Amino acid sequence: MDGTTALDSVLQHAHAVQVSSVSGIGVDEEIRVDLSDPTESAQLRTAMAVESLPGFHCMCLGDVRFELFDRDGERLAVVVLHHGATLRWEQWESDAVLADGRRLLAWLDKHGMPGPMQQFEADQQRAEEGTEEKRDWLAAMPAGLQGTADRILDLSRTGGRPSPELLAELTDRLQLTFPDPVERVLALLDWHGSGSGRCSGYPVHEGVPGELLGRVPIADLLAGLADLRAEERHDAGAVRHLVGWKTRPRQKQDVADLPEPLRARLLAHALRSGDSDKQGRAERWLAPPRA
Repeated sequence: MDGTTALDSVLQHAHAVQVSSVSGIGVDEEIRVDLSDPTESAQLRTAMAVESLPGFHCMCLGDVRFELFDRDGERLAVVVLHHGATLRWEQWESDAVLADGRRLLAWLDKHGMPGPMQQFEADQQRAEEGTEEKRDWLAAMPAGLQGTADRILDLSRTGGRPSPELLAELTDRLQLTFPDPVERVLALLDWHGSGSGRCSGYPVHEGVPGELLGRVPIADLLAGLADLRAEERHDAGAVRHLVGWKTRPRQKQDVADLPEPLRARLLAHALRSGDSDKQGRAERWLAPPRA
């Protein structure tokens, strides 16, 4: 028997399915659906149709458990849905990819369990936002760093920090491309202000321009921000850098030495951002001391 059709053979003999959340947490109730109606059975079989068995296992426990029972109430199988895309069943050596995961989520929604569809759509939205943020971040990468993007993006896949060798190479490339320190600072600020723009919880690769800015003398950073070419996007990079976690060797002193007009300008930018984390950090770092 073809492995992709094995579950369907079991479903043909199922007279009931009991569905529950794997974690047991959330608003979704446990549901039980009578499959003795041929139409109901056919809808679930179509929704659980398997496309392939690619040989991988998801590392999590899954989201939704389906327990299939025969006419006499004997359990035929337990199948677990993962991320609205794959199924796990002990009869398979790997997880199975659904032919149409959204169809199974819609089936759950129709039968009183909307949470998995809502979670799936939220995850999709975050993924789309992440793709757009990465595209913007790459577009803002300074000239001269061509050929290093993949190595930097790999940091988010591995979870590692940039190596001293990579940072040294990037520094050398920037100095060759932008001999003028002010132009170099503006390029780094523009880059650091792109992407997600967050001060915490951002992809690892977005921390690289911040690491490079941490090596820039504060005098050069101030000169860049005072330059007539400095715009909102540069202020965004400066706020992210100056109010982030341990971004400079002498961060507290460097921020304390900011000219008051610049401090007010950066604070105003942060408060306009709509990012509550950034706003709180900026108020702690940049707000004038209370009398």
